[in-house]
This record gives sequence, C-alpha cells and structure tokens, in this order.
Amino acid sequence: MSKNPQEHGQEYHYNKAKKEGYRARSAYKLIDLQNRFNIFKRSFYILDLGSAPGSWLQVAKKYAEDNIGRYKDQYYHRDHYKIMGVDTKNITPIEGIKVIKMDLTNPQFKNEIETYFNENQIDLIISDASINKSGNKFSDQSRQVNLCLEIIKLSKYLRVRGSLVVKLFQGADFDNFFKKMKETFVIVKSFKPRASNKKSNEIYLIGLKKK
Repeated sequence: MSKNPQEHGQEYHYNKAKKEGYRARSAYKLIDLQNRFNIFKRSFYILDLGSAPGSWLQVAKKYAEDNIGRYKDQYYHRDHYKIMGVDTKNITPIEGIKVIKMDLTNPQFKNEIETYFNENQIDLIISDASINKSGNKFSDQSRQVNLCLEIIKLSKYLRVRGSLVVKLFQGADFDNFFKKMKETFVIVKSFKPRASNKKSNEIYLIGLKKK
C-alpha cells in the first residue's frame, strides 16, 4: 500500500535528518522559520527552550558560527557566540553549547541565564517547548498558552530588536496570546513550517524587533 502524503513527508524529513546529521526532523522546522523570517540575522547569543534531543541547538550553532564570519561591519556584531539549551529531559552534549536539565519555569533558571550570558542581552530566544499532552485539546491548548506566557517573561533578557519564537497550539486563547506578543514586539507573525505534522494543531509565533 502506498504511503499517504503525511507519512511520506514525515519519512522524507526523518531520512533527511539522518543523512545531514541532525538529531531529529524537527531541525527542519527551525530551518523553515529561518528561511521565512531570517531570525538568525546577527544572532550570536541564543537561548533554546525545550531543547531535547538537541536538533534546534545544532541548527542554532550552524547559523551562529556563520554569523561570526558574515557580520564584520560597523553594525552590531560579535567575535564569538554563546548558546544555551534547557529541557527537563537529558540532552546529549554538543561542543561549544551549554545544556541544562531543568524546568524553564524554575526561578533558578533565570540565574543560569544571567550567569552564562554574563548579564549580556540575548539576540534570539527559540522555543519548541511543549506541555505533556493529556489528549484533551482544550485543556492542552490552555496549558500550552500558560507555558508560553512564562516564556514571554524571559524576553526581558532580549536586546532591543531581538527576536522570539514560541510554539503554540491553535485554539480559543490564540488571539489573546497574539495580542500579548504585540505588547513586546513590533512585528508578530504566525507560521506553520512545512516540516510540521500537518495533522498537528501546533503553530509558531514569531516576535520580531523587540520594543
């Protein structure tokens, strides 16, 4: 029996990830976001939330390394990068990246951010973090919004004109959360990457140019 388009798409990205050395096909969600919104432009200090198994960290490292050579002008640039990843699950270490096993809502996590980035402002926060789904789409969507509200609080560590990417579930609270993002960012866009499961109700909100 031939595969349906959804199964084919998942298999394509799975096989591509294995071939290109990414830990999961979710890497291509972040690459899709970059191709659409150029979120990694002049991003050297990057915080990745909900990092396990580490595919987004791999992508972030690639772009951060490229940026060091690309942006050598009178505008904002750095001669090094710093990337931190956090998750409640174990993350296999990646050279040059700090990984922490911790709940991102733990108050201690803010201390970790301030210490690692040496109180310098972050250029980009990316989050593929998700609640553990219960199967009730209404409560799951509400719980995911609450998680994302906690993530927005971390935008205080972003520099002016910095960017934030968060994963949301489509539902009743979506519009209110969108408005909440607009309070902090000049531009807010919603986007579903091609690499996302088409049957999933996940959608990403991208906040550009922090006020």
